[in-house]
Amino acid sequence: MTIKNPRRRDFLGKAGATTLGAGAVAAASTFPAPYVKAQGPIRWRLQTYAGPALAEHVIKPSIDQFNKVANGEMEIELYFADQLVPTPELFRAVQQGTIDAVQSDDDSIGAPVDVSVFGGYFPFASRYSLDVPTLFNHWGLKEIWQEAYGEIDGVTWLSAGSWDPCNFVTRDPIRSVADLEGKRVFTFPTAGRFLTQFGVVPVTLPWEDIEVALQTGELDGVAWCGITEAYTVGWADVTSYYLTNNISGAWVGSYFANTERWNELPEHLKGLFTLAMDSSHYYRQHWYWWGEAYYRTTGDKLELTTIPEEEWSAIEGAAEVFYEEIAAESERSARIIQIIKNYRAAMHKAGPPYRFS
Repeated sequence: MTIKNPRRRDFLGKAGATTLGAGAVAAASTFPAPYVKAQGPIRWRLQTYAGPALAEHVIKPSIDQFNKVANGEMEIELYFADQLVPTPELFRAVQQGTIDAVQSDDDSIGAPVDVSVFGGYFPFASRYSLDVPTLFNHWGLKEIWQEAYGEIDGVTWLSAGSWDPCNFVTRDPIRSVADLEGKRVFTFPTAGRFLTQFGVVPVTLPWEDIEVALQTGELDGVAWCGITEAYTVGWADVTSYYLTNNISGAWVGSYFANTERWNELPEHLKGLFTLAMDSSHYYRQHWYWWGEAYYRTTGDKLELTTIPEEEWSAIEGAAEVFYEEIAAESERSARIIQIIKNYRAAMHKAGPPYRFS
């Protein structure tokens, strides 16, 4: 008898019952269930602190590679500075699940933890970019950050890395400490807090408004980056001078994720994202190291100025007083300050190339 238009389910059901037999069914059950791909990829929205031109270096290559290697299981949508959420509100946005992850520093995103003052540019905590991963991975800062964020619901701190130094890029030259007086400068919260004692006026603006503010004179300069970023993002086009003295050798930035979204990831995707973060950290190490020397020696947009060492030492000395103020704020802050002091002493004792003075 011919069966017209048999349904597949009926056919398989009858085949299992009448054709395979009990022995065949038992044998088939010893094989693992086939892998069934999800209906669609896991999707994350990640916002960086950086504008589009800078993001091309500090994060986009690693996210593009992540999306490629994730092979359809996960896709990260990358958004630039203030594109979805204003930078000062990023911590709360991750905590509430408005966005899934952030690349920024603790200080700028308003993280409600005592370690946040050490994110961004903490005065004279580092001299070179390698100081940052060394402090986190070998001097105990990683464990302290994990401890601090472990006390906060909804946000998981994932990883810290280093960026460029913090130098002044200005419309008018700075050749002495006195020249800092009254300068309206776009900078990071803790760096601004430190610099106010020298007459600097910290100004907070959205990233996209900085270039226009420099052109109109609303800002006198930025203390937000080194010379690499000044050229990369266009600020070198609307300023004239670059102060070679810096208040910190490297910016400390981190990755943060919504805790629930992070915990939902299978282990292999957590591992893949960790590799993506490490890839970003590594790229920045050599890109900034190259750029800081390249633009100082070949750039033709900014004139280099320097505050004499005998004057600049007063600013370094002021950092020691600032350290004691921060150490008094919490027991954990005191531990971090002690680590920074011990590290600086060890680097000076080690001598060149770790420290030359």
